[in-house]
Amino acid sequence: MKKTHLGFWQIWNMSFGFLGIQFGFALQGGFMSRIFQTLGADKSEIPLLWIAAPLTGLIVQPIIGYLSDNTWHPVLGRRRPYFLIGAILSSLSLFFVPFSSTLWIAVGLLWILDASINISMEPFRALVADKLVEEQRTYGFVMQTLIIGIGTWIASTLPWFMTRLGVSNEALPGEIPMSIKVAFAIGALVFFLTILYTVLTTSEYPPEDLHDFNAKKNKGFKEGLKDFWAQFISMPITMKKLGLIQFFSWFAFFTMWSMANPAITEHIFNAPFPLESDYNLTIPAEAESFALANAKFQTASNSTGSYMGIYGVSSMLFALFLTLYTAKRKINRKYIHMASLILGGVGFLLMYGIKDPLYLTASFSLIGFAWGSILSMPYAMLSGVVDEKNMGVAMGLFNMFIVFPQIAAAIGGINFLSSLLGDASINAMIIAGLSLILAGGLNLFINEQNLNG
Repeated sequence: MKKTHLGFWQIWNMSFGFLGIQFGFALQGGFMSRIFQTLGADKSEIPLLWIAAPLTGLIVQPIIGYLSDNTWHPVLGRRRPYFLIGAILSSLSLFFVPFSSTLWIAVGLLWILDASINISMEPFRALVADKLVEEQRTYGFVMQTLIIGIGTWIASTLPWFMTRLGVSNEALPGEIPMSIKVAFAIGALVFFLTILYTVLTTSEYPPEDLHDFNAKKNKGFKEGLKDFWAQFISMPITMKKLGLIQFFSWFAFFTMWSMANPAITEHIFNAPFPLESDYNLTIPAEAESFALANAKFQTASNSTGSYMGIYGVSSMLFALFLTLYTAKRKINRKYIHMASLILGGVGFLLMYGIKDPLYLTASFSLIGFAWGSILSMPYAMLSGVVDEKNMGVAMGLFNMFIVFPQIAAAIGGINFLSSLLGDASINAMIIAGLSLILAGGLNLFINEQNLNG
C-alpha cells in the first residue's frame, strides 16, 4: 500500500502515547534510587539494584519487536495491541511501586515495571517507520522526542509540585513519602490514558499480502528464532557503528538515572541520606537529628528531581526547533548528533564545580540537547538502512545496544570507573560526561550516505 504524507496532528496523535511512556520512565529514573535509599539501600548498591531495567529490555524488546512484526489484528492492527497490553501492566506497576514495604519488593516491582514499559515502547519506534514516508521520518522521531521532553519535565516535577500543594514529603524511617505515592499514581493514570488516546486515534497500514503474511507468522517459534538470528548476523554496518555510539550514550544516562540523586543531594545540596545505623533512635535528641536530616534529604531529592526535569524541557525545545526545521528542510543527522552529545557531556562535567543549585539549570539544559538527539537522530539514521517489513525486529535489535551498556554499568562499571577518581558520589557524573563526549566523537566514523533527512 502506498504511503501518503501525514499532517501535523496525525503525527502528533500517533506519538502522543509516548507522553505516558515517558511519565513512567521519568518517575522511574528520577525517583527509584530515592525509593531504594529510603528502604535501606547503600548508595554503592544502587547501580546493581537497577539491573532490572536493562535485563528486561534485553529480553523483552527483541521479542516484542518480532511479535509485533508478525501480528495483525483486524481492529487494533500490528503495533497497537502491544501499546495497550503494556499500558495496562505499566499503570498497575507504577501505582504499586511506592507502596513497597521492603527493598526486595521495590526491586521486584521495578522488574515488572520496566518489562511492561518496554512492551509499549518498542513498537512505538517501529510505528514511525510503518506510517511515515522516508522524508518524514526524522520529523516523526523528533515529534516523539518533543512529547518525551514534555513528559520528562512534568513527571520529574510532580513530587515537588505535590509538596507545594500540601501533600506530605516526610515519612517515618523506611517509609516512602506521600508526595511520591501521589506522583506515581498520577503517572499511572497518564500512562494509560495517553496510550489509549493513540490507540483510538491512529490507524495502521495492513500487510500488502495478508495471505502471505499469515503464512509467515504461523511458522512457529523455532523458525522465528532463525529469522531473528539471520537478521542479527546480517546487521547493516551503519547499525553497528550507531550501536557503539549508543553504548557510550546510554552508559552515561544510566549513570545519571541511578546515581544523580545521591550525587547531587550530597555534593550540591549537602544533604546526604542519613543512615539509621549512625543514630541511636531510642534517644530523643538523636531521633530528632535523624528526622531533621531525613527531611533535608527528602527536600533535596525533590529539588534534584525538579532540576532533572530541566533536561526534559531542554530536549523538548531542541525537538521543537528540529520539528519546525525538518518540516521544510533537511539536516545532517550525523553532525547534529555529534554536537548534541558533546554538549551533554560538558553539562555533566560542569556539575563537579557547582556550589549553588541554581547552576544545575545550565548543566541539565546541556544534557537535554544530548537526550533529545539520542531519542531521535540514531533512529532516523537507522530507519533508512533496514527493511521496512522487519522494522520491529530491527528496532528491537538496535535497542540491545541500549541494554548492554546499562548492564555493564549496573554490574560494576559505574562503581569501578568512578572509584578511580575517588569516593565522592559526584564522580559518577564525571564518568557520565566523559562517556557522552566519547560517544559524540565516534560519530566521525559514520561515513555512509543517506545521513540527511
